[in-house]
Amino acid sequence: MLAGHFTTALIAKQKFPKGTLLYFLIVSQLQDLLWFAFHYLGLEPTNPSDAFDATLSSMVVDMVYSHDLLPVLFWSVIVFVIGKVLFKSTQIGLVSMALVAIHFVLDFLSGHMHHLFGADTMNMGLGLYASSPYTAILIEAIFSIGALWYFFRKETKKGISRTTKNVIAIISVFAYGIIFMLLIATHSFRDLFNIPEFDLGFNTNVPTLILTYGAMLYCLHHFVPKFTRN
Repeated sequence: MLAGHFTTALIAKQKFPKGTLLYFLIVSQLQDLLWFAFHYLGLEPTNPSDAFDATLSSMVVDMVYSHDLLPVLFWSVIVFVIGKVLFKSTQIGLVSMALVAIHFVLDFLSGHMHHLFGADTMNMGLGLYASSPYTAILIEAIFSIGALWYFFRKETKKGISRTTKNVIAIISVFAYGIIFMLLIATHSFRDLFNIPEFDLGFNTNVPTLILTYGAMLYCLHHFVPKFTRN
């Protein structure tokens, strides 16, 4: 899951304003950020290496240290400590753990296959990106729509007002994530647009994913705080 994880950060900030939005956004995507780091460390190599060849159904990566259940339990403890120390709040520490746990559950339903700890251990996911990518995207779209509806509804009840332009901007971030995945569900950009083989350094897969995550995080951090209270 890509866009859906970010919705959990918006709700966490709404429920627990003592934490910062940037912190919750990062924690909601912690496992994926760790995946990028472990890719470069050679621990979780991601293929295909060229972003123009990648599809949800063809992407191959064993996220053993970032996404498997036992490491996730370890990362949950780490974020609890960070949240508690950074904000001097046990509550924020527990919310941080919840965001990491929710990330795991959402990936179980809509994401790559994960395991207990390593490919030879128990499966901990449906693996829909490989077996049924459009079903995975549908699950993410339904979850994202439901979470955003809840988020905006609660804001209205709290007397928070947003301009139509601001609401559209926030929704567009999530719509982009869903559309992006629809485009590459089973067909690569090279197939869709007849892109020739080339290597200029910027068409590699993981850096492209990092830019995508970074752009979404920046936009949400920019647009979500822009509201007024009645």
